[in-house]
Amino acid sequence: MAAAAAAAGTEEVPNRRVILKRHVTGFPAEDDMEVVAGAARLAVPPGSAAVVLKNLYLSCDPYMRGRMSKHDRPSYVPDFVPGEVLAGHGVSKVVASGHPDFKVGDHVWGITGWEEYTLIPNPGSLSKINHPEMPLSYYTGALGMPGLSAYAGFYDVAKPKKGDYVFVSAAAGAVGQIVGQLAKFTGCYVVGSAGSDEKVNLLKTKFGFDEAFNYKKEQDLNAALQRYFPEGIDIYFENVGGTMLEAVLLNMRVHGRITVCGMISQYNLEQPEGVRNLLSLITKRVRMEGFLVSDYLGEYHRFEEEMHSLGSSQGAMLASNWSPLPGSNVMLRRFQQPCSACPIHLVI
Repeated sequence: MAAAAAAAGTEEVPNRRVILKRHVTGFPAEDDMEVVAGAARLAVPPGSAAVVLKNLYLSCDPYMRGRMSKHDRPSYVPDFVPGEVLAGHGVSKVVASGHPDFKVGDHVWGITGWEEYTLIPNPGSLSKINHPEMPLSYYTGALGMPGLSAYAGFYDVAKPKKGDYVFVSAAAGAVGQIVGQLAKFTGCYVVGSAGSDEKVNLLKTKFGFDEAFNYKKEQDLNAALQRYFPEGIDIYFENVGGTMLEAVLLNMRVHGRITVCGMISQYNLEQPEGVRNLLSLITKRVRMEGFLVSDYLGEYHRFEEEMHSLGSSQGAMLASNWSPLPGSNVMLRRFQQPCSACPIHLVI
């Protein structure tokens, strides 16, 4: 392994990076971030178990928005530091290694820097890509963090049964569209909400949702849910929060389950909104439970094999949009709905 590390030499190469210029309040703006020039050494410190990665695909995920703000109380992930490179999930190639589990040339996915090359001092959180025959970009989507979030949140937290009535908010997002497909594979009836007619059509024609609706066109969300779920909702996969959650609570069935994955309607608010209709949790004996995908990293290889099998047999995989990081070969993922943590003009 020392030979592998030495093989990379001590070459220094240009390294373009995306840094946070300041902590963000409210909606982020392009000027809150900056692409800067830097340099990277293609070698690990002598005697270390570090790896150097060449980043190939970087994912802009909604949870990153929270890290861009300054918190008085520590969150489950630390705040980004102004002046330092942003970090998120990505797909990378090992170009130097002092770690016995990672060889030069291996492809991996996990947390890396928003830059062309990243030194990872402790690569224990990285996962090797075991199916290189699949497009590498799938490991920022269906076979990566969004897919694992959908898989864990739906199967372990919601515990679906065949015939359940399932509602998914932000259903055209990276997690929601996979939840809908898993629900159909399980034999459930599934409806999704999205923010445009184009996304609604995508959910029904590409991802197999039974129904979908544009929440922006609904004057009364409670009435909309009654229209699509006249007998009520067994499972709600929560990605939005706010008024959507309030309407869902009124439409849950007895012993329903709410999986709380995200609340994107709240991320840019200076003062988070409260939620009404919580009495429904009592009267309908509803279980509402949040989770973190990091709790399920130990289940990753089982998930990868099951998702690979599903994708191969059903042909259902996440198709993402990609744009190059300016001046580099690194590809940055764009969602069907723009990620609030990365103003789109920065990456075109």
